[in-house]
Amino acid sequence: MKFLTFGEIMLRLKSPGQERFFQSPMLEATFGGGEANVAVSLANYGQDVSFLTVLPKNAIADECVKELRKFGVDTSRIVRTDNGRLGIYYLESGANQRPSKVVYDRAYSAIALAGPGSIDWEAAFKDVDWFHITGITPAISEPAMELSLESVKEAKKRGITVSCDLNFRKNLWKYGKKASEVMGEMANYIDVAIANEEDVQKSLGITTDVVVESGSLDRAKYKALGDKVLAKYPNMKMIAITLRESRSADNNGWAACLNDREQFCESRKYEITDIVDRVGGGDSFAGGLIYGLNHYEDHKQALEFAVAASCLKHSIIGDFNRVDVDEVEKLMGGDGTGRVQR
Repeated sequence: MKFLTFGEIMLRLKSPGQERFFQSPMLEATFGGGEANVAVSLANYGQDVSFLTVLPKNAIADECVKELRKFGVDTSRIVRTDNGRLGIYYLESGANQRPSKVVYDRAYSAIALAGPGSIDWEAAFKDVDWFHITGITPAISEPAMELSLESVKEAKKRGITVSCDLNFRKNLWKYGKKASEVMGEMANYIDVAIANEEDVQKSLGITTDVVVESGSLDRAKYKALGDKVLAKYPNMKMIAITLRESRSADNNGWAACLNDREQFCESRKYEITDIVDRVGGGDSFAGGLIYGLNHYEDHKQALEFAVAASCLKHSIIGDFNRVDVDEVEKLMGGDGTGRVQR
């Protein structure tokens, strides 16, 4: 099985620990981005995965490529260009009642300037069985939106399974198109959709009275929400919806459900009480779900793998989920004590 993920990877500049921006005169530099994070997860699970993006020809982008290679991600399909720059995002980690804060600096990035025709899809999709994209890439710019639509159309033309994390980002949709207008069209080419309740509402324009309540997932309402999406998009095979109960920056409840038209299943719920870094949590869920759907016959097991993988990501600093299959399966099996492994 060959996987390909496509999107923007950025330089991540984070204030140390839980400090405010420039409380100390330094920022920690790593790399991250939704689709790259999924690629790293799949590589850590031993999968054959490539990451596709457009990067400038400079030393910082070179280091970004090297970082992906370190995890075993194939970078040979990345397009290098003389136009644009590497996007940046700044992160200030929250604590207790103070939320985390993200500041984007990605205008005129290489992928934001790239449009239809920038990528040779015949070469990009060579031997690919599964293609993953998110709602972030089409939000970056109008050319990137057109390139994103081109990508899913080209994938479906070749019979490739397409997964998409709808990922609504209100701070990115600035070029005149509504998220629902673009993502509504893209959804026609999606086999596996991943979302939370806000993504469904803002990205697909499907409203619901689902409320995130402290306690348990409202089974009937989430099933109805999934049914609504699947009814609107008859080519879609399934939708997974994550449920985050955010009590504070450090304390979240975490669970998910999956509707595959034949059954509706829900995961166990994890209480995550000391979050180290929640950025990339949704991407680790997506990577886990893609792995699970391709390695377990039971979709419930696939969902449990995804939720457990994402739960573990909350303990890891950085965008990437640095866990392997054994660690995820141990948590799935109920070993969440955190006892020292000797």
